Amino acid sequence: MEARDLARAVRQAILWHDRYPKSPGKRFRGAPKGAVRRIPYGIHPVWAAMTILHENSLTEEIRFLGAQVLCSHDFEEDTTAPRPKGLSKEVRKLVKLMTFKNFDEETELLWERPEIVRLFKLYDKISNWLDGEWMYPERRILHRVHILKITEDVKKHFGPLNITRIAHALCD
Repeated sequence: MEARDLARAVRQAILWHDRYPKSPGKRFRGAPKGAVRRIPYGIHPVWAAMTILHENSLTEEIRFLGAQVLCSHDFEEDTTAPRPKGLSKEVRKLVKLMTFKNFDEETELLWERPEIVRLFKLYDKISNWLDGEWMYPERRILHRVHILKITEDVKKHFGPLNITRIAHALCD
């Protein structure tokens, strides 16, 4: 992955959510109504992409592919932006495989998807957990259980990673 490609992916992720949100709630996240500190929604895919790039235990190929997928994974769900330019067929396919109608569908169908999708989904879920003030307590418990299940699956297929350590630290 060239630096210019990474910069374009990051820029697109931030601008899509700022300029083309499907609703005002898709422009900022993680802030209760009326909160002063709002997090631009574009930070979520960028955080996930930058975090996988730090994962030295993964091959460069997986890290670079993951960064592209994670930068792009929410554009259809959350924005009205045109399809991103320059995405490979593989990235488009993986983005589609990461997309579910809702959380309940995800918890049921994620296990039928390739293990690499579950790896990328763990970065997505940990980012959600970090700014998950919007989750009501019962939902937070369901998310925790789901994250820990994905974490164990990722460890089984990819070994111990920074993201699995982060998941355990946050969920314990």
